[in-house]
Amino acid sequence: MLKGSCLCNAIQYEIHGELGPTMMCHCSKCRKANGSAYAVNAVVKTNEFHFVKGTEFVAEFESTPGVFRSFCKQCGSPLYSRRPSQPDLLRLRIGTLDTPVDVKPLAHIFVGSKASWDEIHDDIPQYEERP
Repeated sequence: MLKGSCLCNAIQYEIHGELGPTMMCHCSKCRKANGSAYAVNAVVKTNEFHFVKGTEFVAEFESTPGVFRSFCKQCGSPLYSRRPSQPDLLRLRIGTLDTPVDVKPLAHIFVGSKASWDEIHDDIPQYEERP
């Protein structure tokens, strides 16, 4: 089991399963939503993700038609994104995990729109968009 929370700890969650593929997304929406060069996201099965407390603090924003970004409305921590077209999956922002995990991102995605000041210095595969 994995545990996570938002910055102010108002929201706590558990994942009763494994993290799926992990990607580093450099798209402009992830940059703005996370305030950084990229977001590190892992696929999680929706039925394995459970809030322990704080559901009243969860807010959503539809950043693109059909893409909802969930975050803490008290501290602003991004939690995950979801798509109604893929109801069985969430894309977890793994920076909110409290449990240490041993993951290695599989790829950098949307590098075609990465910030001009963002330099990638590893040998992980890079994709202009989503592979």
